[in-house]
Amino acid sequence: MASLTIRNLSSVPLELKHIQRFEGQAAPKPGGIANLTSTITGIFNATHTPTGGVTPRGDHPIEKRDVNGVTVQPFTTHSTDIRAADPTREVLRLTFQQPGTDHRYEVDAPGPSPRSLVLRHVSGGNAPHEFTAVYIPNGAHLAIYSSANLSRWMGELADGFPLSALSIPGTHNSPTCHVALPSVRCQAVGVREQLDNGVRFMDIRVSANPFGKGNDEDSELALVHSAFPISLTGVKRFSDLLKEVYAFLERNPSETVLMSIKREGTGKGTDGDLSRHLATDRYLGADGSGRRWFTEPRIPTLGEARGKIVLVRRFGLDDDLKRRLHGGQGWGIDGSSWPDNCEDKPTGSGLIRVQDFYEVDQSTNIEKKIQLARAQLERAGQTRFPASSTPNAKPPPLFVNFLSASNFFNANCWPEKIAAKVNPAVIEYLCIRHGEHGKGPNGLDVGDASTGIVVTDWVGNDGDWDLIRCIVGWNARLQLKK
Repeated sequence: MASLTIRNLSSVPLELKHIQRFEGQAAPKPGGIANLTSTITGIFNATHTPTGGVTPRGDHPIEKRDVNGVTVQPFTTHSTDIRAADPTREVLRLTFQQPGTDHRYEVDAPGPSPRSLVLRHVSGGNAPHEFTAVYIPNGAHLAIYSSANLSRWMGELADGFPLSALSIPGTHNSPTCHVALPSVRCQAVGVREQLDNGVRFMDIRVSANPFGKGNDEDSELALVHSAFPISLTGVKRFSDLLKEVYAFLERNPSETVLMSIKREGTGKGTDGDLSRHLATDRYLGADGSGRRWFTEPRIPTLGEARGKIVLVRRFGLDDDLKRRLHGGQGWGIDGSSWPDNCEDKPTGSGLIRVQDFYEVDQSTNIEKKIQLARAQLERAGQTRFPASSTPNAKPPPLFVNFLSASNFFNANCWPEKIAAKVNPAVIEYLCIRHGEHGKGPNGLDVGDASTGIVVTDWVGNDGDWDLIRCIVGWNARLQLKK
């Protein structure tokens, strides 16, 4: 068996103090209340676990010993001489201590389910930190993150960082969780549940009618995916989606949501019509509806954006609005010249850099998609950001990285099937290779190791938020900047 590698992706050093090795047995599959519990406290995302989880057989270890000299500093990797557990026959129990304190934490590798786990605080009293572990048996690799409160994770970060400095999880065709054609549905859960579990970038497609008919129904923007409605049980409205986002931000004012809006569907309206609809008080209002929207044509800091929706505009502007808004400079972060089906290109404004390769023609082509996603993560991670206190520093662009792809004519390439392959591969990359010098697809140097905006399909399926948690976890590195 391979030796265990430990990667500390948290904001504090951790010292391995003790190991115990147990004979293992297959863990029972949870159901009912047990299944609900596992979605909250389940253990280890094991990308290649063949049979699921493993639990110790009995309370008596077959090996136990103290460990000396294994202190893993924040955002470093330590290769040990400890033999990793046979993932189907053994459980390795590791006890870590936060140096300079009496606080100890315990975790099993592998564990009773293929999910991440909050480490057990075993030294009594209140734990000063909370940690989440992800174990990859295929590489005998344990990654430890600083746990985040996913509903309010931005509250841990300084106001001065531009949004492009953050590692931001997003969803593709965010509201497509309803009963729909399999090629149309991209999400397992609704918008509010996504937000409560850390998603902060929303990809919204709307169908627009010509502006100015004076009919309330004609002024409603319908949510669509390409030419199709997102639900077979009735039209879903953009205005109702906004109510959900507003309610989330009112409850969590430390957060912001970047919202990409694009015109699709069968409506007869133009981009200009869409912009005029959105500029009414029914939606954004020309001034961004005051406290609810940030619509300046630039990348804001987190402090400027807290409690607001940041407009990412994937549509052209009506000429009159273009002249009136923000002194003729524009409206929102301009993504109107969006590169189509691209591997890595900037938008026309230069404020966004996109990986959005989506045309997969066969299941084997999914590997190309995985490599392109990894390469965009590497490019985002190469960027260096000024400290949050640096005044008037020009922010780098938003790196937007779509993990989604599909082929309407191939059931093996519908969104759910692709996500089942791409999402675990990206989790593994984030745990093992992201932010390691020279270990990305193109061997680039590492800057501040942001992931950029990672836009996903089918997160939250059966309570699995591990990909979102791994993306959010990389923001701990910003907390180390002075």
